[in-house]
Amino acid sequence: MKKPRQVPSPLTQLTLVEACDGVAKGEISSVDLTKAALSAFDAGDKAINSAIALDRDEALAAAEGLDKLRKAGRTLGCLHGVPLAHKDMYYRAGKPCTCGSKIRKDFRPTYTATAIERLEQAGSVTLGTLNMAEFAQNPTGHNAHFGHCHNPWGLDYCTGGSSSGSGAAVAARFIYGALGSDTGGSIRLPASICGVTGIKATQTRVSRHGAMPLSFSADNVGPLARTARDCARLLRVIAGYDPADPTSSSEPVPDYEAALDGDIRGMVIGLPTNFFFDGADPEVQQAFDAAMRVLEARGARTVKIAIPHMDAINTYVSVISRVEGATIHAEWMRGRPQDYAIHLSGRLYAGFGIPAVHYLEALSRRGPILRALGREVFSKVDVFATPTLRLKVPTLAATDIDADTPGAVEAFTAVSINTRAINYMGLPSVSVPCGFDSNGLPIGVQIQGRPFGEGRILRLADAYQRDTDWHKRRPKLAAG
Repeated sequence: MKKPRQVPSPLTQLTLVEACDGVAKGEISSVDLTKAALSAFDAGDKAINSAIALDRDEALAAAEGLDKLRKAGRTLGCLHGVPLAHKDMYYRAGKPCTCGSKIRKDFRPTYTATAIERLEQAGSVTLGTLNMAEFAQNPTGHNAHFGHCHNPWGLDYCTGGSSSGSGAAVAARFIYGALGSDTGGSIRLPASICGVTGIKATQTRVSRHGAMPLSFSADNVGPLARTARDCARLLRVIAGYDPADPTSSSEPVPDYEAALDGDIRGMVIGLPTNFFFDGADPEVQQAFDAAMRVLEARGARTVKIAIPHMDAINTYVSVISRVEGATIHAEWMRGRPQDYAIHLSGRLYAGFGIPAVHYLEALSRRGPILRALGREVFSKVDVFATPTLRLKVPTLAATDIDADTPGAVEAFTAVSINTRAINYMGLPSVSVPCGFDSNGLPIGVQIQGRPFGEGRILRLADAYQRDTDWHKRRPKLAAG
């Protein structure tokens, strides 16, 4: 007899903010939310493979403790009682942290990442760790060691990477939010491809202490969740100066969520005339254009704008990521090269061959390019918007470069072509769902703002979500 399909709890359909508010009002318990999330993983993750490890007993014990605190009239913060899970590259003292790799499958750090500490201090429950690309170095969700992550909207399709498990688990309604990381698009890509919201803040806005490094000059810590408001709440908790990370900014952290009032009248949105739309799939272009019309109807204005130095930016970001990645992995590449996936070892070896003069040029040109961006773009517009991906979501098979699939290298590279440059610029960028393609896979739009302009891009994203329901749609796997 066929086993009946388990119906997800209605609690899993709540947004993070709704779940938080329910706990705060005493309408929902943290234990109930945590049990619902664990049951959702049990029911659906065999097909998706979004989790690496779940700490069930510890999570339930933490939830019970948080419920006792609330009943006693105490709450830890704006995330009190809500379960989260995170990309398996955030250190937690004494807990395994694989970084999606064979090399670190038994690694247990002695300290906890600042971002995790801040989330838990605000009352969140950490359920466990989520799948990711090996050492956060591919844009698709392939992983030779822990198995590929599958898109909840279509299991044959990629999830985006490298925060593959984070995007898939949030989309499948297993979890209310998750940390990802973004060095070349690794928050925004899975957000777009899985149909959720993800924000990469300004470079240095969020502490990277206790997060696996990939590229010193381009790494970012940030959240994926179901709505812009969810992301605003999570970002406010994790943002801000951290003495354990001397690169983190002391710029004051505003209340991002309080600014989400839906008023975008007079805001000017730049539409790039160069690079970002080259060869865009017609379905992607159509969804993007429709999204801009929604924002215009709310009072925003769109203008054409050229983004300066795009050829140089794309060259420089590639140089920086390869050299810095090779530097971080040099010892393992000498001693354990056989333990890397084929495509990753190829990428790292390339970094060893780049002359120091080219790397230093890439670093030194960053300031002048950003000043040009200020003069030629942000003196004329408040933000600029592009598709997150130019193409429709590809399949896992079509982007499997380790399998030597014809055309896979081109398809693999094309996934992140619109996101990588933003990391070199260091700008805040948010991706929100704006439609579906003819295969039933999500399409995303990304919005970039001035440095430390997270509030503005989140306000635009939230305004868009007030008038659309793309972010509310659920894959069949998650339908309750």
